[in-house]
Amino acid sequence: MSVTIYHNPRCSKSRETLALLEAKQYQPNVVLYLEHPFSASQLQQIAQKLGVTSFRDMMRTKDELYHNLGLDKPEVSEQQLLEALVVHGSLLERPIVIHGEKAKIGRPPESVLEIL
Repeated sequence: MSVTIYHNPRCSKSRETLALLEAKQYQPNVVLYLEHPFSASQLQQIAQKLGVTSFRDMMRTKDELYHNLGLDKPEVSEQQLLEALVVHGSLLERPIVIHGEKAKIGRPPESVLEIL
């Protein structure tokens, strides 16, 4: 079964997670998600595999952009959160590793080992 990592090479946790996968002899499919933006349906599939109840759970909630867009307000709908992720891929928590029907956010990097 293949392993996919949604990777941002500028992120230290993303680099550490990729190195960990390679050290464990996995040759993951590396998707540079900032260069290849997600569609809404792709993000919905990833959320399902992560088992999250809100798109907020897969967002960088401490990011300045998150606050500047007003996404920190409780009245923001799930649809608005999803649309923000589609438009602003940098808001996605990273990295995300997918193995089959399961996914895990690599924070800390070792947490992805749970799904391998």
